[in-house]
Amino acid sequence: MMEKLGIESLRRGADGDPNSPYAANYDEAKANGHMGSLPDALTMQDGTPVRSAEQWWDARRPELLELFDREVYGRTPAQLPSVSWERSSVVESVKADRPVVTYGLVGRVDNSEYPDISVEIELSFSVPADAEGPVPVILQHAFDPVVLERLLSRFSPEQIKSFRGDAAPWDEQIIAKGWGYAELICTSVQADNGAGLREGIIGLVNKGRGRSPEDWGSIKAWSWAASEALSYFETEELVDAGRVAIAGHSRFGKTALVTMAYDERFAAGFISSSGEGGAKLWRRSFGEQIGNVAGSGEYHWMAGNFIRYAGPLTVDDLPVDAHELIALCAPRPVFISSGNNGDQWVDPKGMFLAAHHAGPVYRLLGRKPLSGDSFPAVETGLLDGDIAFRQHDGGHTPGPNWEVFLAFLERYF
Repeated sequence: MMEKLGIESLRRGADGDPNSPYAANYDEAKANGHMGSLPDALTMQDGTPVRSAEQWWDARRPELLELFDREVYGRTPAQLPSVSWERSSVVESVKADRPVVTYGLVGRVDNSEYPDISVEIELSFSVPADAEGPVPVILQHAFDPVVLERLLSRFSPEQIKSFRGDAAPWDEQIIAKGWGYAELICTSVQADNGAGLREGIIGLVNKGRGRSPEDWGSIKAWSWAASEALSYFETEELVDAGRVAIAGHSRFGKTALVTMAYDERFAAGFISSSGEGGAKLWRRSFGEQIGNVAGSGEYHWMAGNFIRYAGPLTVDDLPVDAHELIALCAPRPVFISSGNNGDQWVDPKGMFLAAHHAGPVYRLLGRKPLSGDSFPAVETGLLDGDIAFRQHDGGHTPGPNWEVFLAFLERYF
């Protein structure tokens, strides 16, 4: 890809090692040097101000989507193969003292035009067995269970408990409200590495060839799969498809935000510790930086064009920023979450500032922005607007904020 773009080298990203000469900055006094170039969400590229909801829907929103497609996440192909869903399992259990039924599904992607690559989307959804009708569902972008167990094996039981918080597990909290939840295994759709770009749904559509600079990356591929899952739910009598929220953490927090921004059918979003490439302002020099996301471990998430911003271009050249991605979710409710201890890499304040700068779009569309203008203390949520923000005192985990998010969501569901 660098050869296609005429790039010989990239700037290094920030290093998590505080003793490295490239150590990540965590000094707030040094964080805002690029904020002067932050674009205004309500100003068109040609300088025209956006003063009405009609202008937003007809002109500015499409313009922002085009910029994010071309420069950041890549273009989802206009023509994609169909997906045929089949139930693969039915499991009965008890959660939160309620009987629950979990349905496993496989979404087989039509590969008749390129049989060398097969894609089978792994999806499950769980609903209270005693529900009297279709229920709201929270769809979560999830790790493969085998990978998740391997990750968890690195931590002590005490650390795992701190990740999850003192409340009941997230799935039990959802079932206790009489709602359902679903899990989409993202890597069943597209591998989470650069080597997999000639495989999965991206490889299938490209017939095994490499990407062009504007082609979609893994984040958009995972997002597409979530939209396909929602299309299935629209046919499922157990699910209230008009009340499906999207959720995700870390790289899948980025994915959940992109999913909600692009697919207006999702009713709400829980965006956890999404950081750079998600809800964090790119222009903040704090924690993870563009060089990390454009580097060898993460570049596959993004469009090829994006790596230019760690090469000949800089963040000041980027025509968009994260507040505009959040603004694309308007007027629907979105909850921006982060931790504190061990979660500074994602720049909680940078995510708060992005949520704040998305506020004028929500206000223009008749909704409430963040309910505060100052970065709140840890464990103090800004929850009264249609954009919400809360930083819990745990680490890189959504656990302690699930209960708060579900209370926020009850206002809409």
